[in-house]
Amino acid sequence: MQVIKNIKQMSSLSDKWRQEGKKIAFVPTMGYFHNGHLSLMRKGRLLGDVLVVSIFINPIQFGPKEDFKEYPRNFERDSALAQKEKVDVVFVPDEREMYPPGYQTFVEVTKLTQHLCGLSRPGHFKGVATVVAKLFNIVKPHFALFGLKDYQQYLVIKKMVEDLNFDVQIIGCPTVRESDGLAMSSRNEYLLPEQRGAALSLYKSLKMAQDLFETGEHNAKKIKAEIINFIKTFPYTQIDYVSICDPETLEEIDEIKDKALMALAVRVGKARLIDNLILEVRK
Repeated sequence: MQVIKNIKQMSSLSDKWRQEGKKIAFVPTMGYFHNGHLSLMRKGRLLGDVLVVSIFINPIQFGPKEDFKEYPRNFERDSALAQKEKVDVVFVPDEREMYPPGYQTFVEVTKLTQHLCGLSRPGHFKGVATVVAKLFNIVKPHFALFGLKDYQQYLVIKKMVEDLNFDVQIIGCPTVRESDGLAMSSRNEYLLPEQRGAALSLYKSLKMAQDLFETGEHNAKKIKAEIINFIKTFPYTQIDYVSICDPETLEEIDEIKDKALMALAVRVGKARLIDNLILEVRK
């Protein structure tokens, strides 16, 4: 496994692979790997002849009061895990490499980012779209894999790729959960032991919403009211949003017909946790 820090070196290697007819699979990350990341690598290993994983904690997707400095980091551990998954290259540029002095260009997806996390984290998805566009231009992948826990991010990247004619296939992969249902996230590291039960309020809320929907409740406002009341029964929780929306546009809906996205963001102590579920009749 190679560790590459230089953009030109990464780009030249990708050019060489493409000239050899090799398919490049790519998993962009901010590091501090958990099984969710590893599942993306395994899928990428199956899809591509070569697998690139990037680790870059992107400063421009963090707000001024967010956890950029505290975000968990452990490159040695990440490197060992990547090697175990037979990753070919870990691309680890630093901030100056990605955003040299005088940098002033950004990518923005407008409508999709006016909902959910885009409302409570202004500028976040502009930072995400910009760094992913840069990474796509550097790594030149045929496939890029994203976890569906970050469902809005997945839609934003898909839309950017479509609108800007990137030659890359975006693949969304299912959320990976702990045995108790908690969606895996690097930010779970912030949870204190006594906050773990409160963190499960997200997963339990999604299951409750699915049950309500399947037993005939299709009024989105009523389901949301039940979920909000339920989450408030847990200590340490502060609701950012509870949304039932169109899975393609993320616009709020009043009545669930065929299917809808239920998305949650809840602060549990220091951790801001997100989760989601497509509400639809199970076959």
